[in-house]
Amino acid sequence: MTNEERRAALEAIIYAADEPATIEQLATSLGEEKLVVQASLDELVASYAAEERGIEVRAVAGGYKMYTKPQHHDVVRRFIKSLRPPLRLTMPALETLAVIAYKQPVTAPEIGEIRSVNTSGVLKTLLDKRLITTAGRKEVIGRPILYKTSKEFLMRFGLSDLDELPSLKEFEALAREALGSDEGVAPSEPIDESVLDAPHDNAISTNGDANDRAVGRAPEEIVPESRPSTEDGAVASGEQEHKTAAAGE
Repeated sequence: MTNEERRAALEAIIYAADEPATIEQLATSLGEEKLVVQASLDELVASYAAEERGIEVRAVAGGYKMYTKPQHHDVVRRFIKSLRPPLRLTMPALETLAVIAYKQPVTAPEIGEIRSVNTSGVLKTLLDKRLITTAGRKEVIGRPILYKTSKEFLMRFGLSDLDELPSLKEFEALAREALGSDEGVAPSEPIDESVLDAPHDNAISTNGDANDRAVGRAPEEIVPESRPSTEDGAVASGEQEHKTAAAGE
């Protein structure tokens, strides 16, 4: 296989791959040595870096994937928005994602301590959107689950690895761009923080935890402490009889 044929094959594989293609995968597919494949890949990356090209081959998440160039993001974003709704995250979700990105691996209680709220609902959202994943359990009492960012996170933000994370202030701007400008960040709903701020002891019953938190019911609406009316009546009646008997004596 000539160098030109190798570069063309690499271009075809990277274009067709849903996830970043690693050097090992590319070398195996071509039946070539990794050093030879890497040399051809470097040439391919350089050729796509030319100004007249609209896309580039970028090293992300341990592999190589095609991306549109930054100067074309606006027009591409308008096209994508015409096809499907952008991924939307509330500000609490974005803040939680930032904490995980810079403190990983981290537990839910540790995240809650930093943000001063209970983030269980937000964590579920980030897991559903595959921006974070679990990383085992911490060897402490209770063995809480550890969370870390996922390969999807690296792909969506165009990062090769976590060493490329920007400063915290730059992260928010990067997140807005990666998630679809300001329109990709959904406004916070009033119930998010108020419900999640409620102490565990008073907030919800064991069986109603997730559902009640999701609909934003207040603690007193969730766990009524009063007994059923028939029982209250019986208790009240019994107490009155006891008092009457005692007065008669």
